[in-house]
Amino acid sequence: MTGRSKAIGFPIVTAAIMSLLTIPGYAQSFKKGGVGAPAAESRPKVDEKAYKDALDRIPTPKQGYDPWGQVRPPETAKTTIKPNQN
Repeated sequence: MTGRSKAIGFPIVTAAIMSLLTIPGYAQSFKKGGVGAPAAESRPKVDEKAYKDALDRIPTPKQGYDPWGQVRPPETAKTTIKPNQN
């Protein structure tokens, strides 16, 4: 290619790539009433009292959850050995 054809071809290829990358964004904006989140009126109302009661019924664990508990070696028993005092 000559220098002039490279200078013309580069912006054309760049514009083509940019337009191909922006097409999916435009396609999403043209969707009218397809599948999506239901309208606010059709969603069931959340009862705050029932929600809080359900959270209170969840038992609290006696020990906290340790996600690395299976990975770490078990803690060794700590002994209180006093050094010999002469």
